[in-house]
Amino acid sequence: MKRRSFLKTVGGSVAAALAPGCTTETVQQKAPATPRPNILWLISEDTSPDLACYGTAAVKTPNLDKLAREGARYTNAFATSPVCSASRSAFMTGMYQTSIGAHHHRSHRQDGYMPPDPVDVITKYFRLAGYYTSNAAGLTYKKLGKTDWNFAPKTNPFNGTDWSGRQPGQPFFAQLNFNLTHRPFKRDKKNPIDPATVELPPYYPDHALAGRDWADYLESIQVLDTQIGVALTWLQKEGLADNTIVMYFGDHGRPHVRGKQWLYEGGIRIPMIVRWPGRIEPGTVVDDLISTVDFAPTFLQAAGIEPPEHLQGHPFLEDQRRTRKYIFAARDRSGGTVDRIRCVRSQRYKYIRNYYPERPYTQFSGYKRLRYPVLTLMQILHKQDQLTPEQARFMAATRPAEEFYDLEQDPFELRNLAGDSELEKVVKEHSDKLDEWIKATGDQGEIAEPADVLDQAQRSSTEWYEKQMDQRGLSPHISDEDYLRWWQEKLLG
Repeated sequence: MKRRSFLKTVGGSVAAALAPGCTTETVQQKAPATPRPNILWLISEDTSPDLACYGTAAVKTPNLDKLAREGARYTNAFATSPVCSASRSAFMTGMYQTSIGAHHHRSHRQDGYMPPDPVDVITKYFRLAGYYTSNAAGLTYKKLGKTDWNFAPKTNPFNGTDWSGRQPGQPFFAQLNFNLTHRPFKRDKKNPIDPATVELPPYYPDHALAGRDWADYLESIQVLDTQIGVALTWLQKEGLADNTIVMYFGDHGRPHVRGKQWLYEGGIRIPMIVRWPGRIEPGTVVDDLISTVDFAPTFLQAAGIEPPEHLQGHPFLEDQRRTRKYIFAARDRSGGTVDRIRCVRSQRYKYIRNYYPERPYTQFSGYKRLRYPVLTLMQILHKQDQLTPEQARFMAATRPAEEFYDLEQDPFELRNLAGDSELEKVVKEHSDKLDEWIKATGDQGEIAEPADVLDQAQRSSTEWYEKQMDQRGLSPHISDEDYLRWWQEKLLG
């Protein structure tokens, strides 16, 4: 059955193969006696480990649950940034975004900035080794999938959008990028979730709007799961499943308050599942700390390609894997909102450093104002003194310079222990490790952006926000109360 017909029968998008578009540096190689593994990355946007196989009771994710049963489910995987462009810049180069000038969200879009030598996207190394590289927008195989890097790649990163464009016997490195869990959410009409069954985190108010918004997010995960099932079924029908390493992961955490764009667990902890038939024992659960900066060296090594020495990650598959004691993450300017936050996380503890403690956690962001109904809700409830102390702390006018959490005792990061005298030694240990990482990796967050660049970013962000509000028929200066009524009508009817 042709892919177009197959996708139509399962309700997926119409798609067709594209012919390869190799650059002159691509090296074609004959298939060895033992075929090199194909590699398929299934990437979802803005997704935390909120799948059924991770313990979320209200959601149904049978395809991803099955993938986990057939491979390994990672419980401590983390993005290097809580926003897409910075995160993707890191996992596609094997370099921290802060090291290569790619740390500000969607920066360098107009100036053609290239990362310093020898940094490039990892598809370069796959192509030189004879791999066919492709990237599709989910099941829409004719459309290039999301890249969203904060730089211009030095080489053509992909041969096409569909791995079927490769030569006979040629292995592939492919990505399918799914946007279903990005706001605005895609509700699952076939399997709606009752907001009353949703378990909200304690930093969220118990309110109908919050429940509906969270249920919509979980429904979008269900729609994602259905489409991933289609992709995995097609891989099986092509006879490729047994020789393909499949990895599913989120590019960063969920798009909710204290999630996306913040360094709490909701912003950087991601779902990650790897299936490698014959190499990973089915049903494996891995609690090791994994960073997305580790993806590049890991999969190059799995393909038999020696990882370049400049890569900053560590392989986590095969016998040469290295176990991490810490992961590091960074948040910098997003849109017109200037910030600088760094964190280091061990198995039990997390240390967060806020470089702008005089600013609120919720300083104005056009993106969040437009997309996060619960943020407006919390701002109103805060003015009415109707939030719990844990919820109200996030709405404060300032924030501490340091935050420290015992994740074993406090998984929602509600009790800041930075000033606890009994933990002084372990706080210092984590602070020192962060300082070492900043120095060793050449963190460019310490360098102020040029005034004209920052001014342009803030103007563009303001113009985009005002245009979006105008399309809704709303004033960009609408009061919180009127805006909340608009959200309630839109989501609750």
